Amino acid sequence: MRKLIIALAALVATLAAGANDPWAKVRDLKTGTELRVFKKGSTKPVMATLDEASDDNLIVVVKNEEIAIPREDIDRIDYRPPQTDSRTTKETRTVEKPPEGGPPNPRSQGDMPSTETTSGVSFGGKPDFQTVYRRPPPGVVLKK
Repeated sequence: MRKLIIALAALVATLAAGANDPWAKVRDLKTGTELRVFKKGSTKPVMATLDEASDDNLIVVVKNEEIAIPREDIDRIDYRPPQTDSRTTKETRTVEKPPEGGPPNPRSQGDMPSTETTSGVSFGGKPDFQTVYRRPPPGVVLKK
């Protein structure tokens, strides 16, 4: 019983340590994820693709150039979730029209309803960015 309590305490401590480190979510992102990185003192974000995230740096690709951004220079990181479904939507619509009330046509097979079919394709957008990391306020000490 005592071993079970110790194992549970160790598990809770491990989960709590991971919950205290907001950078852990950045390290969990997959290579190739589209990022928006807000650096200290900059008004425009850096639009980049994730290469890897270490404890000290975020390594990204910007316009075919790989750069490392130190963790202490980052205020916020947003990521675009992966596309879960197709961005294209196909639509086909069929409308059946009743026969017209005019005189019967001797060459037709009687008063038959007519059908009209239209089809089209629409293109959707990408998913919105979601915040994955925000710099902790000054004075907050994170456990590693």
